[in-house]
Amino acid sequence: MHFWAPAIDPAHPMDCTQAEHYVLTRLEGGTYLAIAGEDQHLEDVADALAAHRFHTHEAALRAAEELNRLGQGPVDVVKLD
Repeated sequence: MHFWAPAIDPAHPMDCTQAEHYVLTRLEGGTYLAIAGEDQHLEDVADALAAHRFHTHEAALRAAEELNRLGQGPVDVVKLD
């Protein structure tokens, strides 16, 4: 499937379709959230690369909104480069 955008070179259309990754960060403390253990509990980690990665911005936003609603925040979404 090809997506069109003005910045996409028609000769190399797949160059701009690399996967994106998003993580959740705590606004207080500057840590990131990972899923750990057999019970899959949330764990704070210092490195963004060790955090749980979301493949879409929408999924990361849904998770952040749910955690904030449940009082486990405040958390926000960060895009990894």
